[in-house]
Amino acid sequence: MSLALRVPEELSARVPAEQRGPGLERDDVRLLVSRGTEVSHHRFRELPGLLRAGDLLVVNTSPTRAAAVDGRVGHARVVVHFSTRGDDGRWAVELREPDGRGTTRARAGVRGRGALSSAAGAPASAAGALSSAAGGPAGAEVLLPGGARLVLEEPSSTRGERLWWARVSGAEVSAVLREHGRPIRYSYTERDQPLSVYQTVFALPSGDGTGSAEMPSAARPFTARLVAELVSRGVQFAPVALHTGVASAEAHEPPYPEWFSVPEASARLINAVDAGGGRVIAVGTTAVRAVESAAGADGVVRARAGWTDLVVTPERGVRVVEGLLTGLHEPEASHLLMLEAVAGRAAIDRGYDAAVRGRYLWHEFGDVHLLLP
Repeated sequence: MSLALRVPEELSARVPAEQRGPGLERDDVRLLVSRGTEVSHHRFRELPGLLRAGDLLVVNTSPTRAAAVDGRVGHARVVVHFSTRGDDGRWAVELREPDGRGTTRARAGVRGRGALSSAAGAPASAAGALSSAAGGPAGAEVLLPGGARLVLEEPSSTRGERLWWARVSGAEVSAVLREHGRPIRYSYTERDQPLSVYQTVFALPSGDGTGSAEMPSAARPFTARLVAELVSRGVQFAPVALHTGVASAEAHEPPYPEWFSVPEASARLINAVDAGGGRVIAVGTTAVRAVESAAGADGVVRARAGWTDLVVTPERGVRVVEGLLTGLHEPEASHLLMLEAVAGRAAIDRGYDAAVRGRYLWHEFGDVHLLLP
């Protein structure tokens, strides 16, 4: 799915809401609500009045890691984005180069074997750029701060060579990230931010370094005060976990396999709410992927943990999730297929047209969109 609209550059949220003026907090963002093709405009802190007793919000508890680390390949400076830790101890990483403005761009001059096609979610021009901007070749060595070394072994996917499996020696990756890492930052943002800015109120600390390379940002506007108000009104919460990998800045690929967990208590709660006529509303596309990965063909959610390669599309549909709270995605983003699966194409077209005309803000520090039945 690709929307036939252009998002003006000035609609990128460059700083978090709480940094846009005195007295502002995280929940001082706008909330676009789509009920079918009907659209209404709100502030996020109005959310308790838009939900009803018996509704269930499924939230992702994955913490955000400081996943960007400076390094060198020979004399060339690179930035390593640590995406996902595999079961064998290797890490899926992306090598990028500094752009001179505090952010990064895809590396040039490396020819990859597997150019991404537009059918995989990337425009043809972006796919061509990625094929020459991959991280390889195999055997390339990256020197990391503190004397650690990273060696690229093989592409992590047959879809292309942007992400590579790599081994790190000389230090634990968790220690490297803790001591030398910083949050991944993209060019539309104004400046570096501390890691705390990228943690949601639902994030649970991880002792072993697991977590998300990029923030599960749909939950960012929640505050402890707002959560308490929702609970007092009879809205329930079901925690799940899905550790997000590195998104593509140049091409909107379908998601790679990611580790997830749906605990027994959450599975039981989701099933009970669904059977009792309540609405199961996912907070973020990551929560959708986790819940739908744990749902059987019978629509029953069962406790499950492991890797998921599920891509939710209109053809596959959703078995459990009835509503979705999510950020505003780029018109080419593969996430829009999931939104269409939840709400239908007409609702997404109408909502995004209203968001552009209403000057809503995009990206992880931007405004949010609530899709209800």
